[in-house]
Amino acid sequence: MKKIIYKAADRGKANYGWLEANYSFSFANYYDSEKVNFGALRVLNNDTIQGGMGFGTHPHDNMEIITIPLKGSLKHKDSMGNKWIAIETGEVQVMSAGSGLQHSEMNNLLNEEIELFQIWIFPDKNDVKPRYEQLKFDSSERKNKLQILVSSIDDDVKNTLKIHQDALISSIDLDENSEFSYTLKSENHGLYVMVVEGEINIDNEILGNKDAMGISETKNINMKAEKYSELLFIEVPMQF
Repeated sequence: MKKIIYKAADRGKANYGWLEANYSFSFANYYDSEKVNFGALRVLNNDTIQGGMGFGTHPHDNMEIITIPLKGSLKHKDSMGNKWIAIETGEVQVMSAGSGLQHSEMNNLLNEEIELFQIWIFPDKNDVKPRYEQLKFDSSERKNKLQILVSSIDDDVKNTLKIHQDALISSIDLDENSEFSYTLKSENHGLYVMVVEGEINIDNEILGNKDAMGISETKNINMKAEKYSELLFIEVPMQF
């Protein structure tokens, strides 16, 4: 098993007043040659956006972009004709930028901040037709069991959002002292584990709030929750 530990305190940080950003990988003005990507996972930003503020219209292409609100409400519009669609906590949004699009993302509330994860994954097909979708997930369906949020558009995994990559994004909420074993799709895949909240033990490594670990060159990954923990798993090809 190969392990890379990403401690929350070591993330890149930026404070723009309206936006407080934590960068797991090199992004914007933050660059670390040892934190450029984890396989096909290019970006995992943990952003807090002040009320009424957000990202104005800007372009993307050839990237799979996933947004997960952790608290608060986001709104989205784009050049595909979507006009200020709300994305609430409990929902997940996917946008395949493909051949190119423009979009805006704003805090949907004037007086409350929003915290979210934004994830970018390199696609396995370039210049596809841009697409957008979102889906609400029942948190009770991930209590001590895996809940798949995002899967490959080429895989027949029901009730999930789809991206153009042989990847999986999933969540699990583990009770204190619960154990869980994650099985990777193939030897070419790696798993990025983000502790959204709580404390877990993976291979005698303790991870706390917003700590993460990238794991590869193994098939099964065993973990134990030292306390109640909410985990986000991002499984991606390591070579793509």
